[in-house]
Amino acid sequence: MDLNLKNKIAIVAAASQGLGKASALALAQEGATIVICSRRQKEITEAADEISKAANTKVVPIAADVSRADDIERTVAETKKLFGTVHILVNNAGGPPVGDILTLTDEDWRKGHELTLMSMVRLTRAVLPMMIEQQWGRIITITSIAAKQPINDLMISSAIRPGILGLTKVLANQYADKNITVNTVCPGHTLTKRQEEIAASRAMEKKISMEQYLKETAASIPAGRLGRPEEIGNVVAFLASEQAGYINGANVLVDGSAAKGIH
Repeated sequence: MDLNLKNKIAIVAAASQGLGKASALALAQEGATIVICSRRQKEITEAADEISKAANTKVVPIAADVSRADDIERTVAETKKLFGTVHILVNNAGGPPVGDILTLTDEDWRKGHELTLMSMVRLTRAVLPMMIEQQWGRIITITSIAAKQPINDLMISSAIRPGILGLTKVLANQYADKNITVNTVCPGHTLTKRQEEIAASRAMEKKISMEQYLKETAASIPAGRLGRPEEIGNVVAFLASEQAGYINGANVLVDGSAAKGIH
């Protein structure tokens, strides 16, 4: 299927690895021109080179921390200077700290808020005027299964991410008549560095190996395995497409049916 993304300009946040990188690759393979950002110049440059070679398209790396407002403004400004506009925005960020109400500090909560919620708010606010002017846009935020089904030790994530779903629906309502869609993707357990960090922490608590923890986790998922980053990337690319133009305000679980509720 041709997703009609040729000549589209996309910004993908936190794309040096994991779900951001997989999303950037999926968009690039459909012909979009990609700008990716992440905090470390070396890692984001290497990711850009890898994606560019794999997809044979232009990928621009920018060192930027999405928890910093000035870095977000600079990323969007540089993209506009290079390409004139932004058609697709993929909001993504590393997860907030793991812990419970007694161990998480006010600073942990502040950092989680800046990283998880405000990065989405600021990036969206920065690109929306261009999308309104051209009467076309796709805003996709990668969240987590925790947005749908709270997870005890992911307390900050479980508190903040449901708010992103609410904001997504409001924005979809407000800008649908401008041919702008706003959706979220909610990954379940997916084999990324973030998943490995969480697995290591939980394995230590259970006094088992990380390998054993991951095996038990896979067994608890109806699909019988953890997800692959490219499976998230493919959903992101579809939501960015012309074909997905009538999908708006949706929260798409990609979790192997791990979530237990009706969504």
